[in-house]
Amino acid sequence: MFRITLPDGSVREVAPGTTPADIAAAIGPGLAKAAIAARVDGELRDIGRPFEGDAALALVTARDEADALEMARHDYAHVLAEAVQQLFPGTQITFGPSTDDGFYYDFAPKDRPFTEEDLPAIEEAMRGIIRADKPLRREVWDRATLISRWKQQGETFKAEWAAELSGDEPLTVYWSGDDWLDMCRGPHLASTGKLDPDAFKLTRVSGAYWRGDQNNPQLSRIYGTGWLSKKQLDAHLVRLEEAAKRDHRRIGQEMDLFHLQSEAQGSVFWHPKGYVIYRALEDYMRRAIHAAGYLEIKTPQLMDVRQWETSGHWGKYAENMFAVPDIVPDGEGGAPAVAADADWMALKPMNCPAHVLVFRQGIKSYRDLPLRFYENGCCHRNEAHGALHGIMRVRQFTQDDAHIFCREDQIVEEVRSFCALADRIYKDFGFTYSIKLALRPEKRFGSDADWDKAENELRHAVVQAGLATADHGWEELPGEGAFYAPKLEWHLTDAIGRTWQVGTIQSDRVLPERLDASYVGEDGARHRPVMLHRAIFGAYERFIGILIEEYAGKFPLWLAPVQAVVATIVSDADDYAREVAAKLAAAGIRVETDLRNEKINYKVREHSLAKVPNLIVVGKREAEEATVALRQLGSDRQQVMALDDLVAMLVRDATPPDLC
Repeated sequence: MFRITLPDGSVREVAPGTTPADIAAAIGPGLAKAAIAARVDGELRDIGRPFEGDAALALVTARDEADALEMARHDYAHVLAEAVQQLFPGTQITFGPSTDDGFYYDFAPKDRPFTEEDLPAIEEAMRGIIRADKPLRREVWDRATLISRWKQQGETFKAEWAAELSGDEPLTVYWSGDDWLDMCRGPHLASTGKLDPDAFKLTRVSGAYWRGDQNNPQLSRIYGTGWLSKKQLDAHLVRLEEAAKRDHRRIGQEMDLFHLQSEAQGSVFWHPKGYVIYRALEDYMRRAIHAAGYLEIKTPQLMDVRQWETSGHWGKYAENMFAVPDIVPDGEGGAPAVAADADWMALKPMNCPAHVLVFRQGIKSYRDLPLRFYENGCCHRNEAHGALHGIMRVRQFTQDDAHIFCREDQIVEEVRSFCALADRIYKDFGFTYSIKLALRPEKRFGSDADWDKAENELRHAVVQAGLATADHGWEELPGEGAFYAPKLEWHLTDAIGRTWQVGTIQSDRVLPERLDASYVGEDGARHRPVMLHRAIFGAYERFIGILIEEYAGKFPLWLAPVQAVVATIVSDADDYAREVAAKLAAAGIRVETDLRNEKINYKVREHSLAKVPNLIVVGKREAEEATVALRQLGSDRQQVMALDDLVAMLVRDATPPDLC
């Protein structure tokens, strides 16, 4: 008999062959119907998989949404593969994982790549499989037998993958009914009928490469989104529609903020209006860091590769770095060439080693600490072409980067102060956030003792800041720290519920050791400082992209590139419009005039599309009475007011948040 321990501490003794479904049925018919999977000793498993010994059991229902969604999406992917092979005989299947909001499957079509026009028929075939309520049955197969079957069926990709999977243990497959199977670790729901046939949608088709290698055969990837109910699907589709409206690339073009082009792949061309936003954020952050006691510095873009070898970045990060050799003429027309003994330089992918070099200039005393260096540091990272995304993921970017060099006894207070600063800044932009602690990865520098100290210091600081609570989404992430330090991460939630990982602070004892940073302690001996790496915006480019989508281009007045436009109804008011604009400009308002010979309704519509916050309309009456008619973005109301009152109001509303 096996002893099965339930979450309430009770124990049931069951015979071999008993499944979690049997225990759910023994507890009650309601639970038997609701249970869709099980956690056995913490591992997510099929509800119908027999116990293999004594175990702790927690039954999973649709209320356990994370587990339920992951399993449903995994099942949708398998149903997709079965449907495609029904409709397109001879298609080979490869991989089909779940994703954050759905699933995809990669196929090797027999005749032609799949297109968007194929999706409705595939969806209908999937619904047929779901409505057939086909049992999903797990079997364990001998590796050689399974490889032989795949080869006989012409599934060369599956045969290759089965042969290369590590270990000598048998492989698992899942049957859908009695006529279709796929190789899979699982787990799966009990049957296809546990899926909602109206809670999924195929979204797009793209190309992919077998195992992600462009030297391998090209495949057709079909994406879908899958949910537990039609209500969830409909809500997701509304979010997608809203996200498309807020796409920073589209809004950036409409508002003439920036552009991207192939001549500088992965770098941003800022236009005047976009650079206004950029500079406003720089000014805002400078006020914040100066008030918090930081010293601003500037460090080189290029440093000798040997410096990056010493820091450890070259060994861990070289494939993401741009290296530049010494160039010499080759003697034939002056064409450039690389010298055989060239010294190699690297564009910095991050600022931290350079900040250590600044710290090392001159002797530092314990009295000098904490020393907080800040830099709007331009960095370059060789991101894969397919990973680039607008201004959210680029190759050249600028960080609001800072490094705090401090003593051991100062760490917790410095981290706590940073938490308070980040909290104030994110609230200024209207964001809520969660905080996560990313713990030591498997491959890392430094001793376990140092990692223990660093992780505990970060925990303690967040507790002191009052942020290690469920309200702030506090969570620990095993294995997700940097190779040199654990880190706190700030995950912002935007207006439509998406999350963005932005801010971070890392407690690092590795880099000061590798780069020989030291200070003279109270005892007269040399000591290593601890180095806190921190950022709040992260990359300016990405943060601006997030803000564009958060506000849908309707920026707070202090950030708006054009804060007001003075538009005339008739040409007789042109001189007065110029006078109004001059007075606003003198008060520090970013203002333009629209004196075109166009109807006022046309001007209103055009400036609304350009997201101008304040449209100031003037005609003959306004000129005679020294008034204006104000139309604010998003409102149908027109407010007539005195010019001086308008100036005072806009100056007040355009004042940036006070960080002092």
